[in-house]
Amino acid sequence: MNPDLDLTLQRTIRAPRAAVWSAWTDPDRFAKWFIPAPMVCRVDRLEARPGGALVTRMSEDGVAFVPHVDAVFLVVDEGQRIVFTNAIDSAWRPALPAPVPMTAEIVLADHPEGTDYRVVVRHGDPSAREQHEKLGFFEGWGLVTTQLAQSVE
Repeated sequence: MNPDLDLTLQRTIRAPRAAVWSAWTDPDRFAKWFIPAPMVCRVDRLEARPGGALVTRMSEDGVAFVPHVDAVFLVVDEGQRIVFTNAIDSAWRPALPAPVPMTAEIVLADHPEGTDYRVVVRHGDPSAREQHEKLGFFEGWGLVTTQLAQSVE
């Protein structure tokens, strides 16, 4: 973790690690929590394997959907760790995603009260990290983590 380049979030989710893993890898479950409510998420592709696609769309009204994430999974360690990046799109092409390119690492571990849930979002330079923080990283990722917890607890 590099504090000049990375943003982190850690929570205890009061549910078994398998339930949290399923919420990350099952498209129907993923769509329920991945975008801050009241926005609606549609999962076009979720292929939880190295090189697999993560493509989502979002909607304010549940009718008109716009692109949200077009990313690729880099690491998928069953039940333990997921790493994806939007710096490469689902077709494996270099991307310049808005608002910032990032690589997100999700780590799950057993905890006496359920699951230790850790997120590290890596950026290529301090200005991208700063921009992501100013755009509401802690509020946005915090809210979807709360929604994730509510969906599995």
